[in-house]
This record gives sequence, structure tokens and C-alpha cells, in this order.
Amino acid sequence: MMKIKIKPFKQIFRSIITFLMVISLSFPLISCSDRLEATTPFEKDFTPLAKQEGSLTEVSPPPVIQELRKSLQKYQPQVKIISPKSDQTLNETTVKVQLEVKDFPLFKNEEKGMGNHLHLILDNEPYKAIYSVKEPIILDNLTPGSHILRVFPVRPWHESFKNDGAYAQTIFHVLTKTEESTPDSKLPLLTYSRPTGVYGAEPIMLDFYLTNTPLHLVAQENPQDEVADWRIKVTINGQTFLLDTWQPIYLKGFKKGNNWVKLEFIDETGNEVKNVFNNTVRLIKYEPNGQDIFSKMIRNELTFDQLKDIIDPTYVAPVIIPKVEEKTEIKPVEITPEIPVKVEEKTEISPVEIPERSKELKEEITPEIIATPEVNLKENVEELSQEKIENKEETPLTEEEKLDTSVTEKTPLETEELFLPEKENETIVKEEENTETKTINTNSLEAPSVIIENEKEISETEITETTENQGQSDFVKSVTNFWNNLLQQTK
Repeated sequence: MMKIKIKPFKQIFRSIITFLMVISLSFPLISCSDRLEATTPFEKDFTPLAKQEGSLTEVSPPPVIQELRKSLQKYQPQVKIISPKSDQTLNETTVKVQLEVKDFPLFKNEEKGMGNHLHLILDNEPYKAIYSVKEPIILDNLTPGSHILRVFPVRPWHESFKNDGAYAQTIFHVLTKTEESTPDSKLPLLTYSRPTGVYGAEPIMLDFYLTNTPLHLVAQENPQDEVADWRIKVTINGQTFLLDTWQPIYLKGFKKGNNWVKLEFIDETGNEVKNVFNNTVRLIKYEPNGQDIFSKMIRNELTFDQLKDIIDPTYVAPVIIPKVEEKTEIKPVEITPEIPVKVEEKTEISPVEIPERSKELKEEITPEIIATPEVNLKENVEELSQEKIENKEETPLTEEEKLDTSVTEKTPLETEELFLPEKENETIVKEEENTETKTINTNSLEAPSVIIENEKEISETEITETTENQGQSDFVKSVTNFWNNLLQQTK
């Protein structure tokens, strides 16, 4: 019968711990994202930076960036450097860099100047933004010697992806190999990413990339082992603070104009870990009130819908209409000049003085009314009618004699209308309506003779009616004036 020996519990536990440590230390050259957990302030409660002496303070990321970041969590970018090959020696100072990216759409929104891209870093120079890998990237005028290329994907606001496979690097040589720009593959390597360039708004993001860096849990387990703990020492304008997590932070308190930023990789004792590029300084410029899209996004002046087209190439964002204060235009009132109205002065017509000569003529023209004895008109008419009948019976006149001896004229009453009184004038006009013509015999100058034509029209009955209607006194006066005028003309 076999006896089975059971190992004590202590031995089993020690074996498990040893096995885990061997696994963790057996891959020294793998990406740090496989060994160092990148905690982010977006997935847990945000812990502000401990207050230090100076003006810099740590704040939470802008809300719109937090919202945009959630939309990109579905991506796990994979980046490779196709050329140049690792440890390749080139015979010219120009190199064509060919990259390959998977599970991450690279593009640039031309209107906003932003989009998903890569940070390509040659040696320790500031990064070059790559928005497409369809064509090779040309790097020219390289110095002879060894160089290192580092590349990793970033979001539109330059925050890097820290997942497994997101980082790639290669070392190549131009003409010959040198020790410069060649990091030790057994030591942690710090890659400076942000801040860089010019900023128009706060807060400003600080971000970096780590490779070959162990987990804090493993490094702190045994103080006597070779696995050292680490920190990132940050110095901005002389103000220094430490970071023990691999995540971007947002800072306020930069001064206007130039600011300098220094990142150092140090161990648990505070000493710098000696490797190329583990101590890097950048000069940035801060100009407040920037009006570019990036500055407006940092100030949270743009909405998620307005910025979604910088993370999704298929999205069409609404048009951004700048806010313009409406100014009420005061239109000038057109004042029409008053046109003076010319008032015509009324000319006073002064009474015309009649000269004395005119008065004398008027007195001469005015007919004198001569009192005459009343005449029995009826008897006179009967006598005249009887004489006419006798004359016609005794000596009838031929037509030629009538033409020679008689002249037809209008009654003299028409010529005397202006000189007759008003009542006399009215009587004469009415008499003219009843009588057509009167013939005056001009052959005899001794005594005027009146020939009355149209015997039928002038009859006793008509004269009597006319006399009765008009009044005997008025008619007598008119006839009297008529005879007086005739007498004066014949004289």
C-alpha cells in the first residue's frame, strides 16, 4: 500500500507565488501596456492632484471630451511598422516609413482640422501627426547614425490609446550604427507626447507613453528584488509634482506666453532611471481666448453633436453658427427740407381816378331828358296808319323806287341802350321782341317820317296789350325819348 505525502500549505502557497513572479518577469521586452495597468479618470472617481506650492491645479477633463471618449472605447487599435525594418541600415539620408493600422479609423475633418490619428516620433523630436497610412511617410535629411521610430494611436484631442498592441517601435541606421538614440531594451522607456505647441484655452492635457515598466504591485512586493518601483516626476515652470499612475491629467494655472514642461522617469528612491529620452523638456505657448475648434472644445463651448464628426468619419455634424449679438440698427431719419412756399402778395387795386376830360365826355354823352307834352299814342298811331294807307293808294311805288328811297336799319333804341335808365332800357328790349324792323325814310330832312312795316304784327290790339302790361307811364316815357332822339338826329 502506497503512502501519499501531502505537502504543507506553506509550501504550496510559496510555489504559486514563485510561479507568478517567473511569468511576470519572463517577458521583459513586451509592451508596458501588458504589464502596467493604465487607470483612467473617466472610469472611476477622479482624484485631484495634491495641492503644491504654485499656481498649477489639476482639474477634471472637459465634459464634452469625456462624452466623446466613451464613443471611442469600442476601438482597440493595433499598430505595426512595416518599414524600415528593425536594425536595418540605409544607404541614404531619406527614409520611407510604411505603417499599418487595424481597428481604428484614421481620418481628418478638414473643416475642423481634427480627427483620429497617429503620433509618429523620430528619436526624441516632437511628434508628427499622421492621418492616413495609405501612402509612405517620407523622412528626409536624417543625420548619419542610429535612429528610433515610435508610433501609437491617439484620439482627436491627442490622448493616447494604451491597450495591448497599440504601441510599436523600430531602430534603424542611416549609413552606420551609433550608440545615440538607442534605448536599453531592459530598462523602462518614457515617451513624451503632450503638451506641445500653442494652446488657446485651459485646462491643458499632459500625456505620455511608457514601455518596459512593471506593475506597482510586483515592484512593491519585495523591496530587495531587482524590480524597482517607479514614478513620473513633472516640473512645470519650476513647480514639481509626482505621478504614480499612467493616465493623462488636465492642468490649469499656466502663465500667458511661454511655459516649459519637464518629464522624468525616476525609481522608488527618487533617482532617475538612466535610459535615452527618460528626461525630456518641451517649451509650449499659452495664448488665452483662442478661437480655434480645439480651444472651443476645451472651454466646452461646443456640443457632442457638433464634434462627433471628429471621431466618426461618416457622421455629418450640424453647421456651427457663431453667436452674433444682434445689434439694433438705428436708421437715420431722412429729414425732408421744407420748401418755402411763396405767398403771392395781393396787389391792392386802387380805385382809378377818372380824369376830368373823361367826366366831361360822360356828361356830354349822357342824353338829356327833355320834358315833352304827353302824347296820345293811340291817336298818333291811327293818324300814321291812315296817312300810310292814303299814300299807298295815291302813289304806289315800284320796286326800284323802294330800293332807292328806303333804307332798312335797326331801331335806334339799340344805340341808345347805354344812355337810358334801367327801366326805360327794359321797356325798349321788350318792345323789340314784338317788333321786327322799322323803316326810316331818309329822303326828307324837313320832317321825319316813320314807316312801320308788318302791319299785321303792329295792330291796335297788340299795342294796347303791350301798353296795359308794361304800364302806360313807362311806355310813354320810352316813346317820348325815341321821338326826341329822332329830332336831335335830324337837326
